[in-house]
Amino acid sequence: MKDLKYLFAYLPAVFVFAGLVFKGYWTYSTIIFAFGFVPLFDQLLSSSTENFTKEVKNEKVKQQIFDWMLQLNVPLFLSILFSYLYVISTQTISTFELVGLTLSVGIVMGASINVAHELGHRSDKFNQFLSKLMLLPNLYMHFFIEHNKGHHKNVATDLDPASSRKNELLYTFWFRSVIGGYFSAWHLENERLKSEGKAVLSVHNQMIWFQLIQFAYLTTVFLLCGWKVTLLAIAVGIMGFLLLESINYVEHYGLRRKKKANGRYERVRPCHSWNSNHEMGRIMLYELTRHSDHHYLASKKYQVLDHHENAPQLPLGYPGSILLSTIPPLWFYVMNKELEKIDAETSEVKAEFRLA
Repeated sequence: MKDLKYLFAYLPAVFVFAGLVFKGYWTYSTIIFAFGFVPLFDQLLSSSTENFTKEVKNEKVKQQIFDWMLQLNVPLFLSILFSYLYVISTQTISTFELVGLTLSVGIVMGASINVAHELGHRSDKFNQFLSKLMLLPNLYMHFFIEHNKGHHKNVATDLDPASSRKNELLYTFWFRSVIGGYFSAWHLENERLKSEGKAVLSVHNQMIWFQLIQFAYLTTVFLLCGWKVTLLAIAVGIMGFLLLESINYVEHYGLRRKKKANGRYERVRPCHSWNSNHEMGRIMLYELTRHSDHHYLASKKYQVLDHHENAPQLPLGYPGSILLSTIPPLWFYVMNKELEKIDAETSEVKAEFRLA
């Protein structure tokens, strides 16, 4: 029964449907829950550093329920999107309600990228297809290429646009990561095709297909609902991927891998991502907050990710950290102190090593 805790991850979708049906203040219920109640419960509930035994992990990896709970998000999120587009194109709603619904759907679209992220790490074509399908309404299909082949390789280096730097503003990071990640995906796909002896401008280029599919999606919305609804469809997609990039900002802020004498970077270790064991955030984000282990072993499924003692720990959960990052002076005040602690601990270890 404890494994069913991940069903709570559907709550934002439930609140969005409530807003679509009841309107009024209910249109803001998703926002209040995601960035009000979740950060609050993260701080009130105890954090767990417990890891499963090898035997339990092997058993959990085999249990299909964890995959089903993830895959069920696909029809759920798509239903939310289509219901939203239908309501705003056929019903008369106030500006207050429209803003609330749009922000709420934008949050859920951001959550859908997190699900797409987990599915995109699977090796089978079916889950990879679901991943791309979830990325489509966010207009972020290139994430499938850039995240798996670019971000995981270059994380915690200046080569990675999704690894935020110390004292970098969240808002400037958005531009650097969004633009840099998009062009990186083109480069990675072009390199893949060249290595396989295929033409870049061909039907084999996934990036070309991604642009055509996203254009077809927006064209369909325009033909069925008009240009105003199309602009709102673009808006919720932008909100979705900016929420993703805000998570990227929090996950890797100021952490860097060292470059070795041969010019290569040290291997990715748990100390190169910010971790959070806050219980509510772990459930709502399918253990994404145990990010240190995810980058250490990207193939591990979410239900068996581990806590690492040498992983840097965020003082707040992920939702709370995102809120804090929107106020740069406060974010720098809190997080730069955390970075100084890491640097001090590293210096102590080096000193002990020299004395030994």
